[in-house]
Amino acid sequence: MITTESAVGLVGFYINGAWEKPSGHKTLAITNPAAGAVLAEVPYASEADVDRAVRTAHEAFLKWRDVPVVDRVQVLYRFKALLEEHAVEVAAILTRENGKTADDSKMEVRRAIQMVEVACGMPSLMMGDSLNDVAREIDCKTIRQPVGVCVGITPFNFPAMVPLWMYPFAIACGNTFVLKPSEKVPLTPTRVIELLAEAGLPAGVLNLIHGGKETVDALLHHPLVRAVSFVGSTPVAKYIYSTSAAEGKRVQALGGAKNHLVVMPDADMPKTVEAIIGSAFGAAGERCLAGSVLVPVGEAAGPLLDLLAKRTEALAVGDGSQAGIEMGPLVTSDHRKRVAGYIEKGVAEGATPLCDGRRYKSAHAYPVVSASHN
Repeated sequence: MITTESAVGLVGFYINGAWEKPSGHKTLAITNPAAGAVLAEVPYASEADVDRAVRTAHEAFLKWRDVPVVDRVQVLYRFKALLEEHAVEVAAILTRENGKTADDSKMEVRRAIQMVEVACGMPSLMMGDSLNDVAREIDCKTIRQPVGVCVGITPFNFPAMVPLWMYPFAIACGNTFVLKPSEKVPLTPTRVIELLAEAGLPAGVLNLIHGGKETVDALLHHPLVRAVSFVGSTPVAKYIYSTSAAEGKRVQALGGAKNHLVVMPDADMPKTVEAIIGSAFGAAGERCLAGSVLVPVGEAAGPLLDLLAKRTEALAVGDGSQAGIEMGPLVTSDHRKRVAGYIEKGVAEGATPLCDGRRYKSAHAYPVVSASHN
């Protein structure tokens, strides 16, 4: 295991069933956003690293696709059991590198485990069907087959759950996989894949690399990659979709949303405020579906905003690993500056803050996280 609290090491790639710690690569410092301590350095995969990971996955696919589906899912049964056993540990790692509260992390890990459980049903889920006499003297038969090497590009806000939306299903169907998680939170997916390796997944079926846009581009343009799955911001989702589609790959690209919360005058205001707090400030507002626009209708505005401002001022903000904390820090200092910029823009355009989080002072300084070379 390479994700310890005190030791600062290099996060590895996982290629062909072996952990690698590459040297001479561009790296990014991974910090605990609540404390500012550097946890690890994550290397950025080169085009050659990407090519090696994809070719490894392709070679593994030629064998893995012939393994009966009832045998493929046996690995996932063991994987689920290991995730259950290590759920608290994985959640602690998630909180340490992402900043979300311990309860939020535990719920995310629980959802991730549920995804593996669903993928264990692949012997039924990937069944085809047939229909005799769909037309005169014509019968129809449908079968489902794996496509080859699949790629997952996942975001910083759900480093345990979102990758497990993807690769358990892909590998259960007979595909192989290359995961490129967010370079901001590599420790959680690394620990999860350590457990998958322990469950006995054959070498090359799943591979893990890290990196930024250059790494992503190498994956999107690689001729052996057959399918791409992405979750992240809307502009990047558009780029992933258009680039992958132009390469003739199957692609799903999920972006963010601008969610409006409409409050009517007859709403139960205390319950409504708690719902807004959970939506807007849960996971520090970094969920894809976080409420971002509040629209009180008519007479709802006065009482709603009074209660909301009081509740927001009382919000317990701090280190997500501590008991009683309701909102942890944003994932990086750069993200914090970006959010502060939104407030500044609103004030410059005439808005009056009822509650100003820019006044909040942490007990720790937030270091600037920057890329470097070994």
